[in-house]
Amino acid sequence: MQNSEAMALSAALLAAAGELTQRINDGVVARGFEGMRPAHGFAFSRLAPDGATVTELAAHLGVTKQAASQLVDDVVRRGYAERRPHPGDARARLIVLTERGWACTRAAEEAAAEVVRGWGDVLGEGGVRVLWDCLARIAPYGPLRPSW
Repeated sequence: MQNSEAMALSAALLAAAGELTQRINDGVVARGFEGMRPAHGFAFSRLAPDGATVTELAAHLGVTKQAASQLVDDVVRRGYAERRPHPGDARARLIVLTERGWACTRAAEEAAAEVVRGWGDVLGEGGVRVLWDCLARIAPYGPLRPSW
């Protein structure tokens, strides 16, 4: 593959990821979760299973602890998450999603499903499965994070 072709493929993948992120966020907002930004969704993906500390969230997002702390302050103030004592570290606080945070996460899942169904209209069901298989083989297994 020529360098220019590699750059074009890279640009197409980045454009698809950006479009997917924006459409999921637009779907979340359309479902009544005003003021949400893609950064919130990337944070919720780390908080969703069992919660996380601010330090763990910062590492997941690739930001400073101060930036992660500001994001946590915002989602706590808006009722999407709460701070709890950490079960294994008395000095740390565990940030967990509230029912409102889980509802927002479900809205993101619904919006993502709509986008992927649209891909099926373009690529066909088999094409979406091939895309999924290919991406699963090359995609990193690291944290989902925005490209700040």
